[in-house]
Amino acid sequence: MIAKIGRGNNLHGALAYNQLKVENENGKILFMNKMIETKDGKYTVTQLTKSFEPYLMANKNTEKATLHISLNPDPKDQVSDEKFVQIAQDYMNEMGYSEQPFVVFKHTDINRTHIHIVSIGVDEEGRKISDKFEKRKSMKICRNIEKKYQLLSATDKEFAQNEQIFSPVDYHSGDVKSQLASVIRNIANYYHFQTIGEYNAVLSIFNITSEKVEKVDGGVVKNGLVYFALNEKGDKISHPFKSSLFGKVAGLDALNDHFLKSKEIQKASSVNETLKAALLLVMKSKPGEIEFKKKLKEMGINTVVRRNATGRIYGVTFIDHQSKSVWNGSRLGKEFSANSFNQYWSVDNNSNKQRNDESRNDVYLNNFEVVQSKQPHELFNFLQDYSTNIIAEFGSILPESLGEDFDELDFENRIKKKRKLRKPKS
Repeated sequence: MIAKIGRGNNLHGALAYNQLKVENENGKILFMNKMIETKDGKYTVTQLTKSFEPYLMANKNTEKATLHISLNPDPKDQVSDEKFVQIAQDYMNEMGYSEQPFVVFKHTDINRTHIHIVSIGVDEEGRKISDKFEKRKSMKICRNIEKKYQLLSATDKEFAQNEQIFSPVDYHSGDVKSQLASVIRNIANYYHFQTIGEYNAVLSIFNITSEKVEKVDGGVVKNGLVYFALNEKGDKISHPFKSSLFGKVAGLDALNDHFLKSKEIQKASSVNETLKAALLLVMKSKPGEIEFKKKLKEMGINTVVRRNATGRIYGVTFIDHQSKSVWNGSRLGKEFSANSFNQYWSVDNNSNKQRNDESRNDVYLNNFEVVQSKQPHELFNFLQDYSTNIIAEFGSILPESLGEDFDELDFENRIKKKRKLRKPKS
Protein backbone atom coordinates (compact mmCIF):
# COMPACT_ATOMS: atom_id res chain seq x y z
CA MET A 1 0.00 0.00 0.00
CA ILE A 2 1.25 3.44 -0.87
CA ALA A 3 0.30 6.54 1.13
CA LYS A 4 0.57 10.12 -0.05
CA ILE A 5 0.19 13.01 2.36
CA GLY A 6 -0.77 16.46 1.12
CA ARG A 7 -0.60 19.59 3.30
CA GLY A 8 -1.94 22.99 2.40
CA ASN A 9 -4.35 25.77 3.20
CA ASN A 10 -7.16 24.88 0.80
CA LEU A 11 -9.61 22.85 2.89
CA HIS A 12 -12.53 23.82 0.68
CA GLY A 13 -10.68 22.69 -2.44
CA ALA A 14 -9.80 19.29 -0.96
CA LEU A 15 -13.39 18.68 0.11
CA ALA A 16 -14.81 20.01 -3.17
CA TYR A 17 -12.63 17.67 -5.23
CA ASN A 18 -13.73 14.59 -3.28
CA GLN A 19 -17.37 15.62 -3.09
CA LEU A 20 -17.33 16.12 -6.87
CA LYS A 21 -16.48 12.42 -7.20
CA VAL A 22 -19.46 11.54 -4.99
CA GLU A 23 -21.87 13.73 -6.93
CA ASN A 24 -20.72 12.15 -10.21
CA GLU A 25 -21.16 8.65 -8.79
CA ASN A 26 -17.42 8.00 -9.00
CA GLY A 27 -16.99 7.87 -5.26
CA LYS A 28 -18.72 7.80 -1.91
CA ILE A 29 -18.21 8.70 1.72
CA LEU A 30 -17.22 5.57 3.66
CA PHE A 31 -16.65 6.92 7.14
CA MET A 32 -16.64 10.10 9.23
CA ASN A 33 -14.79 10.65 12.49
CA LYS A 34 -15.93 13.41 14.86
CA MET A 35 -17.86 15.04 12.03
CA ILE A 36 -21.28 16.69 12.08
CA GLU A 37 -23.64 14.18 10.44
CA THR A 38 -26.89 14.79 8.59
CA LYS A 39 -30.13 12.88 8.99
CA ASP A 40 -30.36 11.86 5.35
CA GLY A 41 -26.68 10.99 4.98
CA LYS A 42 -26.20 13.54 2.20
CA TYR A 43 -23.52 16.20 2.44
CA THR A 44 -22.33 19.38 0.79
CA VAL A 45 -18.88 20.95 0.91
CA THR A 46 -20.24 23.75 3.09
CA GLN A 47 -21.77 21.28 5.53
CA LEU A 48 -18.56 19.21 5.75
CA THR A 49 -16.46 22.33 6.29
CA LYS A 50 -18.37 23.20 9.46
CA SER A 51 -16.79 20.29 11.31
CA PHE A 52 -13.33 21.75 10.77
CA GLU A 53 -14.07 25.43 11.41
CA PRO A 54 -13.55 25.39 15.22
CA TYR A 55 -10.06 23.91 14.73
CA LEU A 56 -9.11 26.46 12.10
CA MET A 57 -10.44 29.33 14.20
CA ALA A 58 -8.42 28.15 17.21
CA ASN A 59 -5.19 28.36 15.24
CA LYS A 60 -4.75 31.04 12.63
CA ASN A 61 -0.95 30.86 12.64
CA THR A 62 -0.54 27.45 11.02
CA GLU A 63 -0.66 28.23 7.33
CA LYS A 64 -0.77 24.65 6.05
CA ALA A 65 -3.36 23.13 8.36
CA THR A 66 -5.28 21.01 5.84
CA LEU A 67 -4.44 17.33 5.48
CA HIS A 68 -5.34 15.43 2.31
CA ILE A 69 -4.15 11.83 2.41
CA SER A 70 -4.59 9.08 -0.15
CA LEU A 71 -4.14 5.39 0.70
CA ASN A 72 -3.58 3.12 -2.27
CA PRO A 73 -3.53 -0.68 -2.03
CA ASP A 74 -2.12 -2.63 -4.94
CA PRO A 75 -4.70 -2.72 -7.78
CA LYS A 76 -4.83 -6.50 -7.41
CA ASP A 77 -5.90 -6.31 -3.76
CA GLN A 78 -9.62 -6.88 -3.25
CA VAL A 79 -10.50 -4.48 -0.45
CA SER A 80 -14.08 -4.23 0.82
CA ASP A 81 -15.59 -0.99 2.08
CA GLU A 82 -15.47 -2.33 5.64
CA LYS A 83 -11.78 -3.14 5.32
CA PHE A 84 -11.09 0.29 3.80
CA VAL A 85 -12.69 1.87 6.86
CA GLN A 86 -10.58 -0.25 9.20
CA ILE A 87 -7.44 0.62 7.25
CA ALA A 88 -8.25 4.32 7.38
CA GLN A 89 -8.90 4.20 11.14
CA ASP A 90 -5.69 2.25 11.81
CA TYR A 91 -3.65 4.63 9.69
CA MET A 92 -5.05 7.80 11.29
CA ASN A 93 -4.71 6.33 14.78
CA GLU A 94 -1.05 5.37 14.28
CA MET A 95 -0.28 8.73 12.66
CA GLY A 96 -1.69 10.52 15.72
CA TYR A 97 -4.91 11.83 14.15
CA SER A 98 -7.50 9.55 15.78
CA GLU A 99 -9.01 12.45 17.78
CA GLN A 100 -9.20 14.71 14.75
CA PRO A 101 -12.27 15.20 12.60
CA PHE A 102 -11.77 13.43 9.29
CA VAL A 103 -13.82 12.09 6.42
CA VAL A 104 -12.95 9.06 4.28
CA PHE A 105 -13.85 9.07 0.58
CA LYS A 106 -13.63 6.06 -1.73
CA HIS A 107 -12.72 6.74 -5.38
CA THR A 108 -13.80 4.37 -8.15
CA ASP A 109 -13.36 6.39 -11.35
CA ILE A 110 -10.07 4.74 -12.29
CA ASN A 111 -9.06 1.08 -12.27
CA ARG A 112 -7.25 1.55 -8.96
CA THR A 113 -9.85 1.77 -6.22
CA HIS A 114 -8.40 3.80 -3.36
CA ILE A 115 -9.41 6.13 -0.53
CA HIS A 116 -8.82 9.76 0.31
CA ILE A 117 -8.89 11.17 3.83
CA VAL A 118 -9.45 14.87 4.47
CA SER A 119 -8.57 16.15 7.93
CA ILE A 120 -6.88 18.98 9.81
CA GLY A 121 -3.38 19.19 11.29
CA VAL A 122 -4.20 21.25 14.37
CA ASP A 123 -6.06 20.02 17.44
CA GLU A 124 -9.17 21.53 19.04
CA GLU A 125 -7.03 23.82 21.18
CA GLY A 126 -5.29 25.19 18.14
CA ARG A 127 -1.99 23.38 18.65
CA LYS A 128 -0.22 22.00 15.60
CA ILE A 129 0.11 18.22 15.63
CA SER A 130 3.75 17.27 15.13
CA ASP A 131 4.66 16.05 11.65
CA LYS A 132 8.30 15.17 12.40
CA PHE A 133 9.55 12.11 10.51
CA GLU A 134 6.10 11.89 8.94
CA LYS A 135 7.19 10.14 5.77
CA ARG A 136 9.23 7.48 7.59
CA LYS A 137 6.41 6.93 10.08
CA SER A 138 3.83 6.61 7.31
CA MET A 139 5.90 4.00 5.47
CA LYS A 140 6.23 1.88 8.61
CA ILE A 141 2.49 2.06 9.26
CA CYS A 142 1.75 1.00 5.66
CA ARG A 143 3.96 -2.05 6.05
CA ASN A 144 2.14 -3.02 9.25
CA ILE A 145 -1.26 -2.54 7.61
CA GLU A 146 -0.21 -4.73 4.70
CA LYS A 147 0.64 -7.55 7.10
CA LYS A 148 -2.48 -7.10 9.20
CA TYR A 149 -4.89 -7.13 6.27
CA GLN A 150 -2.87 -9.44 4.02
CA LEU A 151 -2.33 -6.88 1.29
CA LEU A 152 0.36 -7.11 -1.38
CA SER A 153 3.54 -5.58 -0.05
CA ALA A 154 5.25 -2.55 -1.49
CA THR A 155 8.83 -2.30 -0.24
CA ASP A 156 10.34 1.05 0.62
CA LYS A 157 12.18 0.95 -2.71
CA GLU A 158 8.84 1.45 -4.46
CA PHE A 159 8.70 4.87 -2.82
CA ALA A 160 12.07 5.94 -4.18
CA GLN A 161 11.74 8.43 -6.98
CA ASN A 162 13.07 7.66 -10.45
CA GLU A 163 16.09 9.70 -11.26
CA GLN A 164 14.54 12.97 -12.36
CA ILE A 165 12.41 11.46 -15.11
CA PHE A 166 10.13 14.46 -15.47
CA SER A 167 12.36 17.50 -15.07
CA PRO A 168 11.83 20.53 -17.30
CA VAL A 169 14.69 21.13 -19.70
CA ASP A 170 17.24 23.70 -18.56
CA TYR A 171 19.33 24.64 -21.58
CA HIS A 172 21.97 26.37 -19.47
CA SER A 173 22.73 23.26 -17.42
CA GLY A 174 24.06 21.43 -20.49
CA ASP A 175 23.56 17.93 -21.94
CA VAL A 176 20.28 18.96 -23.55
CA LYS A 177 19.95 15.65 -25.37
CA SER A 178 19.87 13.68 -22.09
CA GLN A 179 17.38 16.13 -20.58
CA LEU A 180 15.09 15.76 -23.59
CA ALA A 181 15.44 11.98 -23.52
CA SER A 182 14.43 11.70 -19.85
CA VAL A 183 11.05 13.26 -20.69
CA ILE A 184 10.41 12.00 -24.23
CA ARG A 185 11.19 8.36 -23.45
CA ASN A 186 8.80 8.26 -20.52
CA ILE A 187 5.92 10.67 -21.07
CA ALA A 188 3.82 8.25 -23.15
CA ASN A 189 4.07 5.63 -20.39
CA TYR A 190 2.01 7.80 -18.08
CA TYR A 191 -0.19 10.14 -20.14
CA HIS A 192 -3.00 9.42 -22.60
CA PHE A 193 -3.24 11.79 -25.58
CA GLN A 194 -4.77 11.38 -29.02
CA THR A 195 -3.09 13.99 -31.23
CA ILE A 196 0.26 15.67 -31.83
CA GLY A 197 -1.29 18.87 -30.49
CA GLU A 198 -2.18 17.19 -27.20
CA TYR A 199 1.28 15.59 -27.09
CA ASN A 200 2.90 19.00 -27.53
CA ALA A 201 0.67 20.44 -24.82
CA VAL A 202 2.26 18.05 -22.32
CA LEU A 203 5.78 18.50 -23.71
CA SER A 204 5.46 22.29 -23.47
CA ILE A 205 5.37 22.07 -19.68
CA PHE A 206 8.89 20.62 -19.86
CA ASN A 207 10.24 23.27 -22.25
CA ILE A 208 10.05 20.92 -25.23
CA THR A 209 8.21 20.96 -28.52
CA SER A 210 8.03 18.61 -31.49
CA GLU A 211 7.52 19.28 -35.18
CA LYS A 212 6.64 17.10 -38.13
CA VAL A 213 9.13 17.04 -41.00
CA GLU A 214 9.18 15.35 -44.38
CA LYS A 215 12.09 13.22 -45.46
CA VAL A 216 12.82 11.27 -48.64
CA ASP A 217 13.79 7.63 -48.13
CA GLY A 218 14.44 5.60 -51.28
CA GLY A 219 12.45 8.04 -53.35
CA VAL A 220 9.50 7.81 -50.97
CA VAL A 221 8.42 10.84 -48.94
CA LYS A 222 7.97 9.94 -45.28
CA ASN A 223 6.90 11.97 -42.31
CA GLY A 224 9.26 12.23 -39.39
CA LEU A 225 9.47 14.08 -36.10
CA VAL A 226 12.10 16.36 -34.59
CA TYR A 227 12.33 17.85 -31.12
CA PHE A 228 13.53 21.22 -29.83
CA ALA A 229 14.37 22.61 -26.41
CA LEU A 230 12.65 25.88 -25.52
CA ASN A 231 13.57 28.75 -23.23
CA GLU A 232 11.27 30.43 -20.71
CA LYS A 233 9.83 32.62 -23.49
CA GLY A 234 8.98 29.66 -25.69
CA ASP A 235 11.71 30.30 -28.22
CA LYS A 236 13.62 27.41 -29.74
CA ILE A 237 17.10 27.42 -28.27
CA SER A 238 18.52 24.18 -29.58
CA HIS A 239 19.15 22.57 -32.92
CA PRO A 240 16.56 19.96 -33.94
CA PHE A 241 17.00 16.48 -32.48
CA LYS A 242 15.82 13.57 -34.64
CA SER A 243 13.29 11.33 -32.95
CA SER A 244 15.51 8.31 -33.67
CA LEU A 245 17.99 9.63 -31.09
CA PHE A 246 15.44 8.84 -28.38
CA GLY A 247 14.34 5.44 -29.62
CA LYS A 248 11.25 4.15 -31.44
CA VAL A 249 8.96 5.43 -28.70
CA ALA A 250 9.68 9.01 -29.82
CA GLY A 251 8.80 8.43 -33.47
CA LEU A 252 5.54 9.02 -35.31
CA ASP A 253 4.73 5.32 -35.73
CA ALA A 254 4.89 4.69 -31.98
CA LEU A 255 2.97 7.88 -31.24
CA ASN A 256 0.24 6.97 -33.73
CA ASP A 257 -0.13 3.64 -31.94
CA HIS A 258 -0.28 5.50 -28.64
CA PHE A 259 -2.99 7.82 -30.03
CA LEU A 260 -5.16 4.80 -30.90
CA LYS A 261 -4.62 3.12 -27.52
CA SER A 262 -5.38 6.38 -25.74
CA LYS A 263 -8.59 6.75 -27.72
CA GLU A 264 -9.79 3.32 -26.58
CA ILE A 265 -8.77 3.92 -22.97
CA GLN A 266 -10.41 7.33 -22.78
CA LYS A 267 -13.52 6.07 -24.56
CA ALA A 268 -13.99 3.38 -21.92
CA SER A 269 -13.32 5.74 -19.03
CA SER A 270 -15.61 8.15 -17.21
CA VAL A 271 -12.71 10.53 -16.54
CA ASN A 272 -13.97 13.01 -19.14
CA GLU A 273 -17.26 13.38 -17.23
CA THR A 274 -15.39 14.18 -14.02
CA LEU A 275 -13.19 16.66 -15.89
CA LYS A 276 -16.20 18.35 -17.50
CA ALA A 277 -17.88 18.62 -14.11
CA ALA A 278 -14.76 20.29 -12.71
CA LEU A 279 -14.64 22.76 -15.62
CA LEU A 280 -18.32 23.63 -15.24
CA LEU A 281 -17.86 24.06 -11.49
CA VAL A 282 -15.12 26.64 -12.11
CA MET A 283 -17.01 28.32 -14.95
CA LYS A 284 -20.05 28.95 -12.72
CA SER A 285 -18.28 31.85 -11.04
CA LYS A 286 -17.47 33.32 -14.47
CA PRO A 287 -13.77 33.90 -13.74
CA GLY A 288 -11.38 35.64 -16.10
CA GLU A 289 -8.78 33.61 -17.93
CA ILE A 290 -6.05 33.94 -15.30
CA GLU A 291 -8.38 33.05 -12.43
CA PHE A 292 -9.90 30.20 -14.46
CA LYS A 293 -6.48 28.62 -14.96
CA LYS A 294 -5.52 29.17 -11.35
CA LYS A 295 -8.64 27.44 -10.01
CA LEU A 296 -8.19 24.49 -12.34
CA LYS A 297 -4.54 24.17 -11.38
CA GLU A 298 -5.69 23.86 -7.76
CA MET A 299 -7.68 20.82 -8.92
CA GLY A 300 -4.67 19.30 -10.65
CA ILE A 301 -5.54 20.45 -14.16
CA ASN A 302 -3.26 22.48 -16.44
CA THR A 303 -4.91 24.65 -19.08
CA VAL A 304 -2.98 25.15 -22.32
CA VAL A 305 -4.30 27.88 -24.63
CA ARG A 306 -3.23 28.28 -28.26
CA ARG A 307 -3.55 31.69 -29.90
CA ASN A 308 -2.86 33.02 -33.38
CA ALA A 309 -0.96 36.21 -34.18
CA THR A 310 -4.05 38.36 -33.56
CA GLY A 311 -4.61 36.89 -30.11
CA ARG A 312 -7.64 34.82 -31.05
CA ILE A 313 -7.88 31.45 -29.33
CA TYR A 314 -7.82 28.55 -31.79
CA GLY A 315 -7.31 25.71 -29.34
CA VAL A 316 -7.66 24.86 -25.66
CA THR A 317 -6.19 21.72 -24.09
CA PHE A 318 -6.66 20.41 -20.55
CA ILE A 319 -4.07 18.19 -18.86
CA ASP A 320 -5.69 16.24 -16.04
CA HIS A 321 -2.83 15.08 -13.83
CA GLN A 322 -5.10 12.99 -11.61
CA SER A 323 -6.16 10.67 -14.43
CA LYS A 324 -2.98 11.29 -16.45
CA SER A 325 -5.02 12.19 -19.52
CA VAL A 326 -4.95 15.05 -22.02
CA TRP A 327 -8.10 16.45 -23.59
CA ASN A 328 -8.59 18.95 -26.36
CA GLY A 329 -11.53 21.13 -25.31
CA SER A 330 -13.59 20.35 -28.39
CA ARG A 331 -13.41 16.62 -27.58
CA LEU A 332 -15.06 17.33 -24.24
CA GLY A 333 -17.91 19.27 -25.82
CA LYS A 334 -18.81 22.43 -27.72
CA GLU A 335 -18.99 24.41 -24.48
CA PHE A 336 -15.26 23.79 -23.98
CA SER A 337 -14.12 24.52 -27.55
CA ALA A 338 -11.89 27.39 -28.67
CA ASN A 339 -14.86 29.35 -30.05
CA SER A 340 -16.70 29.02 -26.74
CA PHE A 341 -13.73 30.34 -24.77
CA ASN A 342 -13.29 33.22 -27.19
CA GLN A 343 -16.85 34.23 -26.32
CA TYR A 344 -16.50 33.29 -22.66
CA TRP A 345 -13.47 35.54 -22.26
CA SER A 346 -14.68 38.32 -24.56
CA VAL A 347 -13.77 41.47 -22.63
CA ASP A 348 -13.40 45.19 -23.23
CA ASN A 349 -10.08 46.90 -23.90
CA ASN A 350 -9.44 47.72 -20.25
CA SER A 351 -9.89 44.10 -19.24
CA ASN A 352 -7.66 43.06 -22.11
CA LYS A 353 -4.97 45.34 -20.78
CA GLN A 354 -5.35 43.84 -17.32
CA ARG A 355 -5.10 40.34 -18.76
CA ASN A 356 -1.93 41.29 -20.65
CA ASP A 357 -0.43 42.75 -17.47
CA GLU A 358 -1.27 39.60 -15.51
CA SER A 359 0.12 37.45 -18.30
CA ARG A 360 3.61 38.71 -17.53
CA ASN A 361 3.71 35.91 -15.01
CA ASP A 362 2.80 33.37 -17.70
CA VAL A 363 5.18 31.54 -20.00
CA TYR A 364 4.46 31.15 -23.70
CA LEU A 365 5.77 27.96 -25.27
CA ASN A 366 5.50 27.48 -29.02
CA ASN A 367 2.07 29.17 -29.06
CA PHE A 368 1.12 27.16 -25.94
CA GLU A 369 0.35 29.32 -22.93
CA VAL A 370 1.05 27.58 -19.65
CA VAL A 371 0.35 29.39 -16.40
CA GLN A 372 3.32 29.43 -14.05
CA SER A 373 3.14 29.72 -10.28
CA LYS A 374 5.88 30.65 -7.84
CA GLN A 375 7.50 27.29 -8.55
CA PRO A 376 7.46 26.56 -12.30
CA HIS A 377 6.38 23.06 -13.30
CA GLU A 378 5.18 22.44 -9.75
CA LEU A 379 2.88 19.65 -10.88
CA PHE A 380 5.91 17.54 -11.76
CA ASN A 381 8.59 18.61 -9.30
CA PHE A 382 7.49 15.82 -6.99
CA LEU A 383 9.75 13.44 -8.91
CA GLN A 384 12.69 15.36 -7.50
CA ASP A 385 11.11 16.30 -4.19
CA TYR A 386 7.57 15.33 -3.12
CA SER A 387 8.00 16.92 0.29
CA THR A 388 5.21 18.78 2.01
CA ASN A 389 6.57 22.06 0.63
CA ILE A 390 5.68 21.02 -2.90
CA ILE A 391 2.34 19.61 -1.82
CA ALA A 392 1.47 22.78 0.06
CA GLU A 393 2.30 24.92 -2.96
CA PHE A 394 -0.21 22.86 -4.90
CA GLY A 395 -2.95 23.57 -2.35
CA SER A 396 -3.32 20.02 -1.04
CA ILE A 397 -5.96 19.18 -3.60
CA LEU A 398 -4.77 16.04 -5.32
CA PRO A 399 -2.20 13.85 -3.61
CA GLU A 400 -2.17 11.47 -6.56
CA SER A 401 -1.20 14.23 -8.95
CA LEU A 402 1.93 14.49 -6.84
CA GLY A 403 3.19 11.04 -7.55
CA GLU A 404 0.65 8.47 -6.43
CA ASP A 405 -0.14 7.09 -9.87
CA PHE A 406 3.50 7.07 -10.92
CA ASP A 407 4.49 5.06 -7.87
CA GLU A 408 1.67 2.62 -8.47
CA LEU A 409 2.65 2.15 -12.11
CA ASP A 410 6.30 1.70 -11.21
CA PHE A 411 5.29 -0.82 -8.58
CA GLU A 412 3.11 -2.75 -11.02
CA ASN A 413 5.86 -2.76 -13.63
CA ARG A 414 8.36 -4.13 -11.13
CA ILE A 415 5.95 -6.89 -10.10
CA LYS A 416 5.39 -7.82 -13.75
CA LYS A 417 9.13 -7.97 -14.36
CA LYS A 418 9.64 -10.17 -11.30
CA ARG A 419 6.91 -12.54 -12.48
CA LYS A 420 8.46 -12.80 -15.93
CA LEU A 421 11.84 -13.61 -14.41
CA ARG A 422 10.28 -16.27 -12.21
CA LYS A 423 8.21 -17.82 -14.99
CA PRO A 424 9.59 -21.31 -15.69
CA LYS A 425 10.82 -21.99 -19.18
CA SER A 426 8.69 -24.38 -21.19
